[in-house]
Amino acid sequence: MVAQTQPREIEGTSRPRTAGMNGIVPTMINAAAKAKIATHRLRRNISVLEGSGGNIAVLTGNDGKLLVDAGFAVSRPALSSALTEISDHPIKHLINTHWHIDHTDGNEWLHAAGAAITAHENTRKHLSVATRVAGWSYTFPAAPSGSLPATVFNADSEIDWSDTHLLLKYYGPAHTDSDISVIFAEADILQVGDTWWNGVYPFIDYSTGGSIDGAIRAAEANVAAVTDKTIVIPGHGPVGGRSDLAEFRDMLVAIRENVAALKKQGRTLEATIAAKPTSKYDAKWGQFLITPAIFTGLVYQGV
Repeated sequence: MVAQTQPREIEGTSRPRTAGMNGIVPTMINAAAKAKIATHRLRRNISVLEGSGGNIAVLTGNDGKLLVDAGFAVSRPALSSALTEISDHPIKHLINTHWHIDHTDGNEWLHAAGAAITAHENTRKHLSVATRVAGWSYTFPAAPSGSLPATVFNADSEIDWSDTHLLLKYYGPAHTDSDISVIFAEADILQVGDTWWNGVYPFIDYSTGGSIDGAIRAAEANVAAVTDKTIVIPGHGPVGGRSDLAEFRDMLVAIRENVAALKKQGRTLEATIAAKPTSKYDAKWGQFLITPAIFTGLVYQGV
């Protein structure tokens, strides 16, 4: 199994501890524009690319390249170079794990390069219209037609690609209401999108159907879906395995319990943040864009 115990850089060549003055979305885009793309070969003909927003899996073979997630469009030159280094097979297919910009912004150029796009129907729904994410204080305009998934599903789907059977499974509302996992069956690799952030507190998008309880349900489903030999690709952070998924789930459950108890006592959000209900976990999980205070607020909203 491939696993790292220490998170590598997630959005760029240096890890911003908080969002810049212009907000989280511009901070992520600026980091991706400067980032180097790191390629990590996993099993069989599957690699993962880190550096352009969310992690990107690449399956290559006689059917061409199939990607899972698209990163930011500003990373196109670096991603193109990394993809060419993997193989000379053409880009033919793209799967989105959910609708957020750091996983779909590259849809348009990848589609123009030859990729047919598949996603959950709620990914297409959110990309098709102007969508406000209150937690980011940002309204995304409707995406260009070339960015939209042409093939959508509402539960599960299957794809056979270059001697690999892929299972696409819908979580139900979790990080958003559009999250799916992708199982590369023969390789025993699971890609879980933003239902797992390895080594950092996750963002939860209440504006498009996410919740702390949904995030916990997805985390529990991820643990149940793997063995100790499974390689797991998170939305952000290094690849890991079952023990890492379990640690993430346990952290979510513990912080939810802490915040819920404080809220039940009648504490305001400000008082709950001041009580530091995440303190046991901050040294590991609280050093990236989603700070302990931000994450406490996200949990408070859902309990």
